[in-house]
Amino acid sequence: MRFPASLSLLALVLQEARQASLPEKERRRREEQPQAAGDSNAVLLPGDYALSLDNYDEVIDLGSYQELTDYGDQAPEAKGTSLAPPNGISSTQSTVAPRTPSSNATVTRPAMLGLPVSPTSHSNHGLPTCLVCVCLGSSVYCDDADLESIPCLPQTTAYLYARFNSIRRIRARDFKGLTKLKKIDLSSNFISTIDDDALYLLPALQALILPENRLTALPRLPTGIEVLDVRLNRLQSSGIQPGAFRALEKLQFLYLADNLLDSIPGPLPLSLRSLHLQNNRIETMQKDTFCDPEEHKHTRRQLEDIRLDSNPINLSLFSSAYFCLPRLPIGRFS
Repeated sequence: MRFPASLSLLALVLQEARQASLPEKERRRREEQPQAAGDSNAVLLPGDYALSLDNYDEVIDLGSYQELTDYGDQAPEAKGTSLAPPNGISSTQSTVAPRTPSSNATVTRPAMLGLPVSPTSHSNHGLPTCLVCVCLGSSVYCDDADLESIPCLPQTTAYLYARFNSIRRIRARDFKGLTKLKKIDLSSNFISTIDDDALYLLPALQALILPENRLTALPRLPTGIEVLDVRLNRLQSSGIQPGAFRALEKLQFLYLADNLLDSIPGPLPLSLRSLHLQNNRIETMQKDTFCDPEEHKHTRRQLEDIRLDSNPINLSLFSSAYFCLPRLPIGRFS
């Protein structure tokens, strides 16, 4: 009988020590609360709190509780604020299972970072263009993407960059309907052929960048073009139609360096500011190449940058062709 008595004494000592360690306010609350076993409406919570209808508002603060909105089949709108649980409720207790969107819900993805713009836009990889390339707003970046042809572009494309690929031909249908296309950069490809109507029907095109390709001839160009760069190709004078640049009234920069030209293409538009023809095979020029021999005026004040260096031509033999220019061409004068 001594052993049970010792256990009872030890239990009393531990209970007194525990009561002494509790804060005064908590010990007073326990003394005032009814025993859970004697109250049929009491619920025992973790931490030895006895929850009943009388003290429910003391344990859980309902002041910050907000009623959940029923969104039906629509997903709730995501906000940038922190979704902390109400005071007194743990994060595990406040977790609400997300709704499953209905099967007919349409999700619109932005045209950026490789997301598909149009389900009908496919490249030669069999994937949507904007999964093979990178679409950012109205710009499409297809650099170094192992392309062998122009991919099907979104109708909103304004700037195309498809450098360092293996594109060999520009077909008439490649840019069909792209009325907002302003710039095409196809540097460092293997383009040898451009269909005659592939670029002519692009009303907004301002810059055509085609250096380091294999072009031997130029196609018809849109009248609104301002920059034409076809350096480092295989262009011959016979590949540029007579008067090809006459109608380009907005053309300002014409870069034809490092080709196989044996003459200066003309007539040149009055809007031209820079003409690069270095590293060609030009041996002669006409008296009216730059100036009108019948009208001795400075009609080309904008054309200040003419490069004819590294050509076999002796520029000193054609002095009558420069009187209308603000500066002499760069090249050999002796």
